Amino acid sequence: MSFLTKSPWLLHYDGSSCNGCDIEVLACLTPLYDIERFGIINTGNPKHADIFLLTGSVNFQNMDIIRNLYSQIPDPKVVVAVGICACSGGIFAECYNVLGGADKVIPVDVYVQGCAARPEAIIDGVVKALGILDRRYKDLKKIKVAS
Repeated sequence: MSFLTKSPWLLHYDGSSCNGCDIEVLACLTPLYDIERFGIINTGNPKHADIFLLTGSVNFQNMDIIRNLYSQIPDPKVVVAVGICACSGGIFAECYNVLGGADKVIPVDVYVQGCAARPEAIIDGVVKALGILDRRYKDLKKIKVAS
């Protein structure tokens, strides 16, 4: 992560879920799992975020919110879908108002399976997202140098 001039910041958004994955995301912030050891900081402002972490399925009410949050995150950015609901809609996939997983409205880079996803799996997904973010920073830097 030598490319980073600051710690990667993470924006967490809960679509429509049972909150099981949200509890596990919060567990990642506790001293037991300590995701901050990788330099990750949880932020509430999309304009400061590098990683967009989504839990819960996408429905007609939150799809515009998700697109709006995604558009506010500056490039390069990475999206992590946490839990089976964010990956595919989960048990809510057949509901009349559910579109499915997060990839129905925005591009997803990392899928973290599970119901609820375990903190170790979430941290593994975020670390994978850091690798993708690294490549995107380098690609963006090459484009700026070439132009």
